Amino acid sequence: MNDNSKNFTDKDHTQIENLDQYLDLDIRTGISAESKKISENIFLSRGIDNIPDSATSHCDNYKYSCCKLATYNWENELEGESSKTFPIAEVRFKNSHKDFYRLPDEGNFSVGDIVAVESNPGHDIGVVSMLGLAVKKQLQNRRIKPEDVAKKLYRHARVADIEKWISTVNMEHTTMLSSRYIAWDLDLKMKVNDVEYQGDGTKAIFYYSAEERVDFRELIKILADQFKIRIEMRQIGVRQEAARLGGIGSCGRELCCSSWLTNFQSVSTTTARTQQLSLNPQKLAGMCGKLKCCLNFEQSTYIEELKQFPNPNITLKTQKGKGIYNKIDIFKKIVWYSYANDTSTIFAIPLEKVNKIIKMNNDGKTPETLEEFAVVNTKKVDEGANYSLDELKNIEDK
Repeated sequence: MNDNSKNFTDKDHTQIENLDQYLDLDIRTGISAESKKISENIFLSRGIDNIPDSATSHCDNYKYSCCKLATYNWENELEGESSKTFPIAEVRFKNSHKDFYRLPDEGNFSVGDIVAVESNPGHDIGVVSMLGLAVKKQLQNRRIKPEDVAKKLYRHARVADIEKWISTVNMEHTTMLSSRYIAWDLDLKMKVNDVEYQGDGTKAIFYYSAEERVDFRELIKILADQFKIRIEMRQIGVRQEAARLGGIGSCGRELCCSSWLTNFQSVSTTTARTQQLSLNPQKLAGMCGKLKCCLNFEQSTYIEELKQFPNPNITLKTQKGKGIYNKIDIFKKIVWYSYANDTSTIFAIPLEKVNKIIKMNNDGKTPETLEEFAVVNTKKVDEGANYSLDELKNIEDK
């Protein structure tokens, strides 16, 4: 090794050491201290990037964009606007749990305030996520009339309220694991996905998913006896489960259902066929195991663009033989055809030339071959041929 390569290696090694020091990287686990801090923060699901301080009822660590269904309050940019412009506030709890509450006549509230709100029974603790005219717009989007909002926001949370809230949030994960073990012992065909405690610790909501109807009466008795709280069971689907747990999609972005998508529309394999996608369950399925919701996003565009293409049942007549339809490329405006007597080779023909051949056939003329119009000749590969209909039905919405 010469001197130059040695100097480069030493310099490179120094850079790596500096990077590890900057990230405070744990060599044994490969996890930085910052990442570990984030993963251990149980309040991220409530929009708070750190454990709140019980000494104050305002949370300076409340973030707009670090959690599910984050909202941007455009009212803050308007001069003279305040919470008094609309007497209702939006309060967020765990994950997608948000609700609207009527503000008291006295007291000033701002986004990030930890507040006590009406619940049944007792009271709950949440964080104010939106105030003012933006709340009015949210009510309109959800088709809720302001006069129908009957629940009350009591006050700012006291020190005792916040301390109790922190202790109950710390219990959620262990409670979820315990409930799973109890369900397994009872041989119940269900999965407890999440647990959300009420702020005063008197009630807990257990979110579960199951393919069949489950008799969990015995489970409720055991849970109520063990944790000394009121139990509420809520069944959710696999899409809602993925939305609550979150994750990263195949596109590299946060899951749509855990960031902004609130209504789940049915997705079928017909959508994938319309978009000329390979019927591969591993590629079409999302984190929930069902067809990706994003398949619906561009479906209307594909349907509109397909109107420019000829009917797949139309054959192209040539002197060499009939050309049958195989597939299309909407973006490149290309249609693939193959001969009826030789389907192993397909020909990529521009859309305008396909229309030209069809017009010639209608006029009683037949070109010699498809090759003279093709831009690419390739071997046919059917990526969906190895997958059965049963596999595709498993990922399709019922």
